Amino acid sequence: MNTDRHHPQVYSIAAHRGFADALVAGLVPRYADPDFGLSRLTLLLPSSRAARTISEAFIRLSGEMGVPGMLMPRMAIVGDLDLDETLGPLIDPLGASDIPPAVEPTRRWLELAELLRIEMEAQSRTVPGSAALLRLAREMAATMDRLLVEDTAPDELLSDRVLDLLAGSLSQHWQDSIRLFARVQARWLAHLQERGNVDTATRRNLLFHRAAKCWRERPPETPIIAAGVTSAAPALARLLRVIADLPQGAVILPDLDLTMDDAAWDELGLAGQSDEPGGPVFARGDALTHPQYHLKLLLNRMGVNREEVQPWHRKGIGAAPWQRSHAISSLFLPPEASKAWVDLPAEKRRLAGVRLMTAPNGESEAQAVALLVREALEQPGKRVAVITPDRVLARRVVRHLERWNIAADDSAGTPLHLTAAGRFLLQLAELASEDLAPVELIAALAHPLVKRGEERRAWLENLRAFERRLRGPRPAPGFEPLARLAARAGVAEWWEGVVPLLEAMIPETPEVALADALDSLILAAEALAGEEIWAKEDGRALSRFVEDIRAEARAAGTVVERGDLHAALRDAMEQIAVRPPYGGHPRIAIYGLLESRMTRADLVICAGLNEGTWPGVPGSDPLLAPAILRALGVPGSDFRIGLAAHDLAGALGAPEVVLSRAERDIDGPAIPSRFLLRIEALLGENAGQYRETRALEFGNEIDKAKGEIAPYARPKPDPDAELRDVPIKVTALDRLLGDPYQFYASEILHLRSLDPLDADPYSDPAFKGTLAHAVLERWHKARKTDPAAAILPVAEEVLGEHNLHPLMTGLWKPRLFAALEWVAEEIAAQEGAGREVVAVEQKGSMEYQGVRVYGRADRIDRMPDGSLAIVDYKTGKPPSAAQAEAGFALQLGLQGLIAREGDFGGLSGEAAAFEYWSLAKNKEGGFGYVDVPMKVGNKKSGLLPEEFLPAHEEFLARAIRDYIKGREPFTARLNPNYPGYDDYDQLMRLEEWLIRLADSEGESE
Repeated sequence: MNTDRHHPQVYSIAAHRGFADALVAGLVPRYADPDFGLSRLTLLLPSSRAARTISEAFIRLSGEMGVPGMLMPRMAIVGDLDLDETLGPLIDPLGASDIPPAVEPTRRWLELAELLRIEMEAQSRTVPGSAALLRLAREMAATMDRLLVEDTAPDELLSDRVLDLLAGSLSQHWQDSIRLFARVQARWLAHLQERGNVDTATRRNLLFHRAAKCWRERPPETPIIAAGVTSAAPALARLLRVIADLPQGAVILPDLDLTMDDAAWDELGLAGQSDEPGGPVFARGDALTHPQYHLKLLLNRMGVNREEVQPWHRKGIGAAPWQRSHAISSLFLPPEASKAWVDLPAEKRRLAGVRLMTAPNGESEAQAVALLVREALEQPGKRVAVITPDRVLARRVVRHLERWNIAADDSAGTPLHLTAAGRFLLQLAELASEDLAPVELIAALAHPLVKRGEERRAWLENLRAFERRLRGPRPAPGFEPLARLAARAGVAEWWEGVVPLLEAMIPETPEVALADALDSLILAAEALAGEEIWAKEDGRALSRFVEDIRAEARAAGTVVERGDLHAALRDAMEQIAVRPPYGGHPRIAIYGLLESRMTRADLVICAGLNEGTWPGVPGSDPLLAPAILRALGVPGSDFRIGLAAHDLAGALGAPEVVLSRAERDIDGPAIPSRFLLRIEALLGENAGQYRETRALEFGNEIDKAKGEIAPYARPKPDPDAELRDVPIKVTALDRLLGDPYQFYASEILHLRSLDPLDADPYSDPAFKGTLAHAVLERWHKARKTDPAAAILPVAEEVLGEHNLHPLMTGLWKPRLFAALEWVAEEIAAQEGAGREVVAVEQKGSMEYQGVRVYGRADRIDRMPDGSLAIVDYKTGKPPSAAQAEAGFALQLGLQGLIAREGDFGGLSGEAAAFEYWSLAKNKEGGFGYVDVPMKVGNKKSGLLPEEFLPAHEEFLARAIRDYIKGREPFTARLNPNYPGYDDYDQLMRLEEWLIRLADSEGESE
């Protein structure tokens, strides 16, 4: 190498060349030693992912050259806090470095939360819950890092520029936020000084300063190359300038646009240079969102002109057509320079090899992307990369590829809280936070990691029996109500073994030490799952997370509210990505934006190109107003849009590129990415030639069966005679006549709908009816020994046995009590007139034409003339007389027939009165009224009293003749006017045949 030079060695690899492959292809002839290969070379890279990518590029080049082996360079990560150890003897003074150690990030986060609490209490401000406080502390730490990376001293927060803003345009909210931030930061820095530590970002800056000083004074004898580093942090920029000036040093940038004309380059603004001494850094117009802005900022901070940057001049493996670089450069021109599109020649608009794909929704997009990947793999040696910031979309693509047994790993990783091990720990934390809530309890005990192996089958059998009993409204808190349910489910012994596993993790106080809570959660997790919770990569990540949080929380004395335990742990787990180990398909890579930098593939699919996804929504700093950041010279959140644009520009350099989006997402219609709109605008009327439609068409066809599919016919089951011969419940006769299929499913197949876990009692009429009936039954029985027994104390006793939802207690209980008082008064008045209650909640049955008809009467009264009155309690509106006439409400009539033809526990007789006692609101504004399901008074429809029982007997005889003893099929929705339940609509596949039936009826008309 020629070391006699007078200008910085800064290079750029164009977007149309694969950065990693082009870099490696240029390093070998420039720096390879015949004896030592590249082992004397030191590469400074931006991330561990970049190091892995460069290593893979070396392996590919070795294969291309036919070399069996190659000595690779030393690779150092510039973001590594152990940079001094990585570089080793190259920076001799760092061997005895006096740079203070960095504080542990977790310890910093927890202690900042405590400092926040202290400062907010000192200012008499409302302190949020522990989870929210920890979240705010994390955001504060991120803001402090942004300032430290930009070399912004803490005292600059209250500089004249910032104070002018505080006194001027900023609202009181922002003024309070910056003062809180400044005070907490001052407390924190004083705390660090006492301990002899520095922040992570500060230590990194000090390492950069030390390395720059060392290399400036004593240039190393071996080559040092900084490749792919685009961070414009001032300390790092100064280090890169020193490297560029070394005799054997160079800085190689990715995708710096050397073809952009000077006017467009100038339009990017001052980019890191102030227009006045000590003034803020400004960027004009949309410069911050331009993909070249951060590179211009870096060059300015390095003190390097763009004209000094040289092309790397090495063609990477699988590079795209060079003409595409002109189009990419034109694509992202600043607004004013974009006017040049009008006169842009055709060859500079060309995007050969680029295809645009628009899917109707996210699922279709994922399937089409998977098909493109599958097609590419048919070509030997072809590499495919799917790049998307949408992790949900990435997971969908992975699942679609599994149908062809193609294993594709998302290298961006999965957040820890979404992994099996992380989710299990969170379920236990939620269980502890929610007082053994049913949903959380069953979810935790049924987790796939629990009791794996031979004992899992017995465990699940017991758990399912317990779950059946647990369904419905939430029981009272604590273990005792659950023990009663377990006993009723026949799994009391199993539950006794579960209780000790859970008891220790339920905090007894409103607040709990975070370290102690983690101890109890881990003990419970290991008791339930054993070593399985730590067995895989997610378990190992969870282990590191737990040990880190537990140790630092104990040292910091962190306390969380019991109800915030789950939220606090979930927020912390979201920050940790669990990346898959090696083992996926060697020619497929699925990347996030960070992971995709410097990578290259033959086919690159950029998916999720919608606004809000790529680029993401720029979020404002919760603590520092944008105006303050500008005054301090810190790039705002829009800066990330430019980085996303640069990522896309780099991806566009692949030989084949597919740009994909979905027209709709989970929230509704989606807006195309601004980048995609620019591409379509650049292509103009030729955009249609670049459309990718084959993958979408294949996706539409892939799940369609070949040939005609016979439409699903209306269900008409016809079981054998012995299966039909079933008893009829008084509440099921109207269902048998109105919707025979429901009777078939319920009484012949014995299918029952399950109540949900933790059901909302207020919105469940059946539960309210059950409670009201329980109150009335207990009160009636109490009156047998004490005729003066009051109904409301009984109601309080019954309701107290249930863990009622506060909404139900506040809204429904007063209505219920008013109605119950009306019932007591009405019965007392009737008893004074000679009417007597003779049976309550009494079972009865009769044999009719060889079929048992049975049911339960809510109440039976003896009238003064000796006849019987059948009473049915309702919490809502009772059935009308017209419904009884149509055969849609036959319960009372059948009970009258049982009283006449059979008996209710020995009680029989002629029923002359049939009444619904409703507890709902009456016409006078009170609660409670009596209704008769017959044509009496002013009613214009219904059965006359003398027709009531004969009509019911006719309904019963017809049902027995046609269905129980006959061969009439149990047709679904036989009577469309029947107001039945919808429990079996899915079983009868209602929508499939009902729409076809409606269409055919419309055609016949």
